[in-house]
Amino acid sequence: MPRSATKEGGPSTLTVKGRDMRLRTIGFVVLAVLAIWFIAVNTESVTIRLWIPTVTLPLWIVLTVTLLVGIVLGMFLAHRRRARR
Repeated sequence: MPRSATKEGGPSTLTVKGRDMRLRTIGFVVLAVLAIWFIAVNTESVTIRLWIPTVTLPLWIVLTVTLLVGIVLGMFLAHRRRARR
């Protein structure tokens, strides 16, 4: 897989099946697949204490909610950083 850059100092890319793909995109896809796999194999129920109430839920739901909250917070922080520039 040859490495190339679209512009001098631009984002690093790899050529995959004749298409240039950014390394960031490839990394995101790999992490997404690993996260989905990890969530899918953790199906047992867990007990979680939320300040006062105690809740019993399947672990995959807890992991999915945690992942979604992390994605939303990451997007919010990226948006604020971009707006500050």
